[in-house]
Amino acid sequence: MNDAMLPQILLRPDVPEQADLELATDGVLRYVWRSAFGEMLIEVIDGATYVNGERVEAAPVLRRR
Repeated sequence: MNDAMLPQILLRPDVPEQADLELATDGVLRYVWRSAFGEMLIEVIDGATYVNGERVEAAPVLRRR
């Protein structure tokens, strides 16, 4: 995350509008990535990668001749 450490980013309202997401689940790694384009939920489940709930595949490795 490369956002500035501003109080309005770090502080939350007393009653959040959305329930907290449980980030600790057996066998699942979860990360919330904040970028200039918005927030993304990245999950790794049994070696498969998902971004915002949609499975993604790794790009093929290109070799130079």
